[in-house]
Amino acid sequence: MSAFAAEAGRHPGWPARLGPLEVNAGVVALRGPRLFDASQWSRIRIRDREYLENWEPTATEGWTERNAVLSWPAQWSSLRAMARRGQALPFMITVDGALAGQITVGNIVRGSLRSAWIGYWVAADRAGGGVATAAVAMLTDHAFSEGGLHRVEATVRPENVASLRVLTKSSFREEGLFKRYLDVAGQWRDHLCFALTAEEVSDGLVRRLVARGEARIP
Repeated sequence: MSAFAAEAGRHPGWPARLGPLEVNAGVVALRGPRLFDASQWSRIRIRDREYLENWEPTATEGWTERNAVLSWPAQWSSLRAMARRGQALPFMITVDGALAGQITVGNIVRGSLRSAWIGYWVAADRAGGGVATAAVAMLTDHAFSEGGLHRVEATVRPENVASLRVLTKSSFREEGLFKRYLDVAGQWRDHLCFALTAEEVSDGLVRRLVARGEARIP
């Protein structure tokens, strides 16, 4: 895996390109969000509503409005602004060069905590091919190295079997259950909390995937 170091004067870990890493579904890489991602991003999100909506926070606007082409510029600008302030590490997931999802390390807290959360989604037609696991591995490694973080956590609904599998394969350990933690799909939902600290994966998650034969570096 290659990671391009943060430019001088920018916050740790940003901007960056991560990968490539080859899995069953193809060659996975991570790059920053771009303004011209709008059409492809919107097309995937609207097409995969049934697949994605049950796992994402409830929003005031409808799914189509929230994921319309014209809604992307504001989201893109917000993601870039948070990255420049050192509050997030937002990336687009690509497979064989085509947009296939998003992954973000957010709510970054520095100082003596050096912690953040990680969240992701992958297009329905890319699910099950190791894309999410590769993306989580690359970004978690990056967050612990160039990003300078010590702890990364993830919360997931107990019913989200696919996401639970990704976190388990990525060495995240379960820490407990958050009751009625987040408003998802119109109801307050329980979420399991998973976490990982830098010491637990000093050898690197990408290296572990490669050693298990689940990925290879092209």
